[in-house]
Amino acid sequence: MKIDTQIYQARRERLMQSLPENSVVIIRTGELSTRNNDCEYEFRPHSSFFYLTGFPEPSAYALIQAKGEMTLITLPKDPEKEQWDGFRFGTAGAISEFGATKAAVLAELDNVAFAALDGTAHVVYLFNDTILREKIASWRDAIAAKVRMGASAPTSFMDLSPVVSEMRLRKGAEEIAIMEVAAQISVEAHKQAMRCVRPGMKEYQLEAELNYVFMKSGARQPAYNNIVASGCNACVLHYIKNDEVIEDGDLILIDAGAELGCYAADITRTFPANGKFSEPQAALYQVVLDAYHAGMKELTVGTPYEACHNAAVRTLTEGLVAHGLLSGDVNFLIESKAYRDFYMHNTGHWLGLDVHDCGAYKVAGESRLLEEGMVLTIEPGLYVSADNQSVDAKWRGIGIRIEDDVLIRADGPYVLTHGLPKEIRDIEALMAESR
Repeated sequence: MKIDTQIYQARRERLMQSLPENSVVIIRTGELSTRNNDCEYEFRPHSSFFYLTGFPEPSAYALIQAKGEMTLITLPKDPEKEQWDGFRFGTAGAISEFGATKAAVLAELDNVAFAALDGTAHVVYLFNDTILREKIASWRDAIAAKVRMGASAPTSFMDLSPVVSEMRLRKGAEEIAIMEVAAQISVEAHKQAMRCVRPGMKEYQLEAELNYVFMKSGARQPAYNNIVASGCNACVLHYIKNDEVIEDGDLILIDAGAELGCYAADITRTFPANGKFSEPQAALYQVVLDAYHAGMKELTVGTPYEACHNAAVRTLTEGLVAHGLLSGDVNFLIESKAYRDFYMHNTGHWLGLDVHDCGAYKVAGESRLLEEGMVLTIEPGLYVSADNQSVDAKWRGIGIRIEDDVLIRADGPYVLTHGLPKEIRDIEALMAESR
């Protein structure tokens, strides 16, 4: 799925309208990364570069000026290189396919940048890009050295990150459409995993089912490293070894989402390897599910972002007390963060071009209010370490998380990852179909 060139142009115009007059934005997409010897990883453009340009190739730079006019610096057309590594758009393609006002090859970068920055007051770039920072410093020094010849070096440098992050936080209709397709591909992958799992499989065999559905559906890669965690591995939040045997009686926690058009999906489901939750597994699962529903009620326009987390934490803490994993006053346990022995992460994050997408969670020190077009995850969980001697043995080694992707709309939250079971009876019914 591809976003129209005019959308990228409109983004660049909005960007420049939010910056001081006489500003130039410079951003680069990044380089190919070596995997081993002379083999590279598949290239994936920097998210903010892609957001402003749509250009997918490595070693590219964009210079954006008044009214969103863009000069793209690209690798040149090269028949010999393209014979080995594939098609390049080159300068002509940069203009015809991506709406660049001007284009130049990479060897001309210094000259183009020098011309753009001479007489510019403000240079705007991502401060965390150390490579670009050094280039900008050298361009600025070269211009300053020619001041007697009439050159005028920039005197102000601004971080692009806060501005572009705020833009990316609110998704347009074209982005939401791609994200819902990515979400639904991911839903089908999780269903496939639930249907085909059997005790005795390796975790990576289940992971292969996910990747198969992703790729055959047009999502060439996952949005992040797949987590396929069986048994007590589910208590490791970012478990990615995925190489152990799935045992009868294990719960399996899968956290996996497809990436489509550089946009991420992010789903977690927890289900029993043999198709039936044990009594302790079901009891804790229901606590997490109740926390999910409590948090979902807070995902409305005008509600503070943190309200979802606070509602989930209260429900989780009440459940931990009810089942004897914690004891004491619920309010005190929340205030003292005693629940963090079992729930140590937040209840969600922004989602978009990055799985942990950019955007501030607080504004002027206060939790920001949710707005239409924001997309975030909701993901409460409980994790009882196998080594936790303070709880009854029946709870030890149980790890549970339930996660969906949610679009904030005026009429209430809309779950992009709709159609994937999370109620106990529905999970067991889906798994029973293939047994």
